Amino acid sequence: MELWDAFLDLLFPPRCAFCHKLLERRGGLICPQCEKSLPYTAGSGIKQKMPFISAAVSPLYYEKDVRSSLLRYKFGGCPGYADAYAPLLAGCVKENLAGEYDLVSWVPLSRKRLRRRGYDQARLIAEKTAAILGADCVPTLKKIRNAKAQSATGSAEKRRANITGAYTVPYPERVRGKRILLIDDIVTTGSTLSECARMLGMAGAEKVLAGTVARHRD
Repeated sequence: MELWDAFLDLLFPPRCAFCHKLLERRGGLICPQCEKSLPYTAGSGIKQKMPFISAAVSPLYYEKDVRSSLLRYKFGGCPGYADAYAPLLAGCVKENLAGEYDLVSWVPLSRKRLRRRGYDQARLIAEKTAAILGADCVPTLKKIRNAKAQSATGSAEKRRANITGAYTVPYPERVRGKRILLIDDIVTTGSTLSECARMLGMAGAEKVLAGTVARHRD
């Protein structure tokens, strides 16, 4: 096995999921320097509030190497980065939202975008985070309209208008009376998470919380 790992390292040198520098050995996904210096969120302000969401938490700020990493994850064909993000997000959830949710779900991609990208980045993070938390990971939402990418939409008002009506809850019995932890990769204005939470609430969810890998500092 050690020889095989060494062979793989020669063919595909392992790199840190954040700074993208070569790692000394296979097995880790974050280099020691990034483990120490990533822009971690902390303190009493770690919990965000947004419409229809009781609390949202993120372990990292969306800046510098974190931003570059998440862009590679979403658009650069790096689904393996979910293995680096999940432990960070699970630790943040354990510290701040323990006992407040019944199941884990995620903000889904549209069918068109899923075909183009090849994987649903929020689903991968949700499944791996739920496994660490020992929670059920359940599909609850469906994106029924391929809205314009939120990052290209503009102001918070335009983002809310762009995403309104884009999601539905196809199986309300899965969410009725449940406290749901909704996972996504990044939160900026919160428009997407809020719209998903609104639909889950209309379908009977008792409470919606949110967890993302990163958030804007403001």
